[in-house]
Amino acid sequence: QLQFVESGGGLVQPGGSLRLSCAASGFRLDYYTTGWFRQAPGREREGVSCISSSDGITYYADSVKGRFTISSDSAKNTVYLQMNSLKPEDTAVYYCAAPCSPVGSSWSFGSWGQGTQVTVSS
Repeated sequence: QLQFVESGGGLVQPGGSLRLSCAASGFRLDYYTTGWFRQAPGREREGVSCISSSDGITYYADSVKGRFTISSDSAKNTVYLQMNSLKPEDTAVYYCAAPCSPVGSSWSFGSWGQGTQVTVSS
């Protein structure tokens, strides 16, 4: 059973940074492309970023390219999302999930955790 524990969310001012962590269990990161999606009230779920830990290939939504960086630590079986230059429109609950299929404009995800709230506001 794939399980995820997300952490690192919080309240930050516009232009600030946060680092999200996702401790995965029930599988090795090398087995599945793993990543993040977000959901804001009244908005559709949006794929944010995914990483294939076996070969290091990363995927980003256009809305976060150049601002967010995904990485993984196979020894800790943990995925990270470094978020810089945060904007109010980044406000959402961020979920760690796998497997991630970043195809086209509608990414799909298999299983996910409880999520962590990110609020960008002055």
